[in-house]
Amino acid sequence: MGELLYFLRRMLPGCLLALALWAAVLPLRRHRLARLGLQSSRGREWLLAAFVAFCGGMAILTLTPPGFDLLKVLRGNWHGRFFRPGEMNLELFRTFRYSKLVLAGNFVMFLPFGLLPAVLWRGSRWYRALLIAVGVTACIECWQLQIGRSFDVDDLLFNAVGAMLGWLLWLILRKPTLTCEER
Repeated sequence: MGELLYFLRRMLPGCLLALALWAAVLPLRRHRLARLGLQSSRGREWLLAAFVAFCGGMAILTLTPPGFDLLKVLRGNWHGRFFRPGEMNLELFRTFRYSKLVLAGNFVMFLPFGLLPAVLWRGSRWYRALLIAVGVTACIECWQLQIGRSFDVDDLLFNAVGAMLGWLLWLILRKPTLTCEER
C-alpha cells in the first residue's frame, strides 16, 4: 500500500498540470462541438477530464528519470541529471521473472488506454486500442532509454495486453442499445 501511495503522490503534479491544460482548452472544445452541432454529456466530459489527468500522471511516472520529483524541481531542490543513457532488455518475460508487481502495474497502467477511448469515442475498435497501446508504449520506451531508465520489451507486451483487457472490459460492461421495436 505504501508503494501505491508513493506512485500516486508522484503522479499528482502531472495530473494537476494536465487538468490545468484541459481547463484552458475546454472552451475551444465546447466551441468546436457547438460549431459541429454536437453535444457531450456532463458524464462524458468528466470521464474525459479523468483520462486527461491520468495521462498527465502517467507522463510524470514514465517520462522522467529515476528520482525525479516535479515538486522539488518547482522549488529548485532537484539537482539530478535529466538525460543519461539507459539500459535495454530484449529478453521476453525477463521482467515477469523478477517482479510480479511490475507485471501487474503494466496491465493496470494501460487498462485505461483500452477502456476509456472505447467509452469516450464512437467507432472504437480493438485494433485501435492495440495500436494506441503499442504506439504510446514504444514512444515511452524509446524516451526512457534517453533518461537513464530502460527499454523493456516486456513493457511493450504487457502494456498492450493491459489495453486489450481494458477494451474487453468495455465489451463486457457496455449495455446493448434497444430500439423502440425491440422493447
